[in-house]
Amino acid sequence: MKNKKQKGILAVFLLCVCFFISGCITRIEKEQKRKDLEYILIDQEHLPEEMTEVLGQLKKKAFHFVYSDQGKTYLAEGYGACPTTGYTIEVKKLYETEHAVCLHTSLMGPATGEETKEITTFPYIVVEISETEKEVMFD
Repeated sequence: MKNKKQKGILAVFLLCVCFFISGCITRIEKEQKRKDLEYILIDQEHLPEEMTEVLGQLKKKAFHFVYSDQGKTYLAEGYGACPTTGYTIEVKKLYETEHAVCLHTSLMGPATGEETKEITTFPYIVVEISETEKEVMFD
């Protein structure tokens, strides 16, 4: 029982951190790109448990979320509810400036002729990069 209580407290704490972080995301205009960043797309099965819980709560609406753990930073972006299956998210750009990390993604609809089901889906993407203390800009 104590373990469930601790997980509940942790989930609430992470949710609060998420809202705080999203409120702190700023737009840093006209900074020069320093370099493209290497990244790994992370499946839901390979996410830290705490992050999985938070994403489960956030995914119903569009969101941005940043989480750091064990030397890695995870950038998550969700697009909210979509009316069918077949939606994917593409990373257009991921780069670093002097003061920020910038992630540009795009929601792609089902391909022409692709069989879809009329089931509400909640597409999101999680990108893993080396840990950073820089601000994150989602665009």
